[in-house]
Amino acid sequence: MSGANRFVPTLRTGQAHPHPAPIGGDAYSAVELMPGYRLVILDQRKLPLQERYEFVSRVDEVADAIRNMLVRGAPAIGITAAYGLVVAAYAARGDAPSFLEAMSAADALLRASRPTAVNLAWALDQMKPVVANAANLPFVQRTEALAQAASGLHRAEVAACRMLGAHGLTLVPDGATILTHCNAGALATGGYGTALGIVRAAHEARKNIRVIACETRPYLQGARLTAWELHKDRIPVEVISDSMVAHFMAKKAIDLVVVGADRIARNGDVANKIGTYGIACIAAAHGVPLYVAAPWSTVDLKCSSGEDIPIEERPERELSHLPLADGNQLQLVPDGVGARNPSFDVTPARLVAAIVTERGLARPAGEASLANLRNG
Repeated sequence: MSGANRFVPTLRTGQAHPHPAPIGGDAYSAVELMPGYRLVILDQRKLPLQERYEFVSRVDEVADAIRNMLVRGAPAIGITAAYGLVVAAYAARGDAPSFLEAMSAADALLRASRPTAVNLAWALDQMKPVVANAANLPFVQRTEALAQAASGLHRAEVAACRMLGAHGLTLVPDGATILTHCNAGALATGGYGTALGIVRAAHEARKNIRVIACETRPYLQGARLTAWELHKDRIPVEVISDSMVAHFMAKKAIDLVVVGADRIARNGDVANKIGTYGIACIAAAHGVPLYVAAPWSTVDLKCSSGEDIPIEERPERELSHLPLADGNQLQLVPDGVGARNPSFDVTPARLVAAIVTERGLARPAGEASLANLRNG
């Protein structure tokens, strides 16, 4: 990969993908397809101190970017995986059988990169018929067919976030203080955001809101990413440690909780960043509503309950060591002591006041309300 210090929207103009601006947004974007069928990915590990973009031109690099969390957040992972198939198609210049073989291998590689976020498999499944239909096209046309399909998924996800934000706006009182956990903003979705989409919609409606962002140990997505996004958009935000949530709820300093999701089961159970379940329990004890914001692509109707959601175990070192700005790591745990590092937990539907999607609200969260959105 080669680095790029800033995002340059005009790189698209007059090229193979003539979009007037990045799909994800003019100021910054988690991932974009560039001329020459390369991806440019904002390395979210460098934030908030450095806004650095990486150019990716091989499908194994795309899988590594997902696995190593250069890009993260369920919708953004799905978008990146779809673009990964475009990168793979550009490299597969043989006849139809060899093209299909190469694309099958690329699909398997991308699908295995992170298991919990259902959007990854969803996006790859959406691309499957496009791959099959493009196999007999000339090389340039089949690559472009995949590029258009993946860009279409990207646009649809951003549009879904904006619609979701409009629905969620009704849940936010004027003057509210909103707690959020992890990062469910433009960086996690390809544009606008889910939980932060509701925050942005409320801000755009001139509601006098402010946000408290949990730091979200151990990867600090709240402190590094959510705070960076909101501060960049001039939305008032403060950071607290994860262990301070109960204190501030007892002080009545939080009016509602809005979080994203990586997978929502058919019964309304929600998998989200580790720590969400604890916040949900605290919120329930204090009568504070917790809302989950996610596009419909995050709802997995094939998954009956949270017990069936695979929970990703991240490397111990992410918990036992703290990355430093100079590239070194500060060891936090004594030598010889192990660490457990599940990346997600499951919040039962009974603790979720509503699930907000672009199709509307599932309220209360559960199988019946989700079925109404599916059938509607």
